[in-house]
Amino acid sequence: MSRPSPSRSPGQATVFADRRLLARAGLALVLANVRYWTTVAPEVRAQLARWRTRAMRIEDPQLRTLALRTLHAEGFASEVAATLATLAPRRHRTSTVRGIVALEVMYDYLDGLTEQPAPDPLANGRQLFKAFTDALDPTADPDDDYYYAHRPSGQDDGGYLMELAAAVRDALACLPAAATLAPTMSRAAARCVEAEVLSHAAAHTDSAQVERWARENANGSGLQWREYLAGAASSVLAVHALIALAGNGQATVEHAGGLDDLYLALGVLSTMLDSIVDFEQDAANGTLAYIGHYEDSSTIAERLVDVARQAARQARDTPAGAHHVMTMAGIAAYYTSAPSATSELAWPVTSRLQAELRPLITPTLAVMRTWRLAKRIRPRIDVIASGHA
Repeated sequence: MSRPSPSRSPGQATVFADRRLLARAGLALVLANVRYWTTVAPEVRAQLARWRTRAMRIEDPQLRTLALRTLHAEGFASEVAATLATLAPRRHRTSTVRGIVALEVMYDYLDGLTEQPAPDPLANGRQLFKAFTDALDPTADPDDDYYYAHRPSGQDDGGYLMELAAAVRDALACLPAAATLAPTMSRAAARCVEAEVLSHAAAHTDSAQVERWARENANGSGLQWREYLAGAASSVLAVHALIALAGNGQATVEHAGGLDDLYLALGVLSTMLDSIVDFEQDAANGTLAYIGHYEDSSTIAERLVDVARQAARQARDTPAGAHHVMTMAGIAAYYTSAPSATSELAWPVTSRLQAELRPLITPTLAVMRTWRLAKRIRPRIDVIASGHA
């Protein structure tokens, strides 16, 4: 059944169809691709292989299985996060990639750990995620026994978390502006941790805590509490962006604050779109559905359009703003091209956002659709090829 095309909302032509913005964003996309495939992608693959090899040496079978499963399932997240490393100067790019990949691998592993039942979900989550914030603190004294204090007795990852944290700190030590940006990184990481821990705990305890925390912290962000919660939960993106900025010796505290604000908004788009396209799967798993805080799909669509416009305005005053605008287009294209993006629940949101972001999103959307098609037909090609072998 054909669906009506959503009308473009007022204000689009002045934000996302600006010719100068499109030209700058297009150039940023080309430069990012050249840098990524020549200098970033090989290092990302090497680092993911390194952490897979290390995870295989975890003696505890439950923790080893979780670490390997998250590396397999979430490896793409590390590849995407590392695109930000294309903004780092060439001489600091390798260190930037290593820091981003190690932090993302740690985040995904901790995310999986905190989703598991625990007698005290809040205490367990905060204790485990202390490893995440410690990774950004050069004065921290990591201790696996401390991180796993609320886990079943005898669980031991053999130093896996500590090695990930050490890899992040070693990488940051090589970046010229890391010390200047450290307080902003720590704030973004702490925001991410609290949103994640409260959201996971809400599946087992009182979900009112999540709303109270988000309302208290949303003031001054330009976001409603529901969007603030979603953006905070994806603030690992902000930390990645700040690690990339730390490679620029001219970066300032003001630059860091503006970038953090921008990625808080981009995190809203990432979390909310993920929630709406994965709604059925999240419901089956008992995972908190961020879209559950809204009355209907049309309200979600209106809020995400507002957030996208806010992000575009913020990007204008941010170093490498054109690259970050393309990151926003990439986030939107990735989720709105998913097969479930055309469901009855998702379509009013995904189609409206696509319409709002055109023509900025058009090339990225074409790439994502081609990539998804290739993923679907690749197994068939392999079967045909093996039959002729």
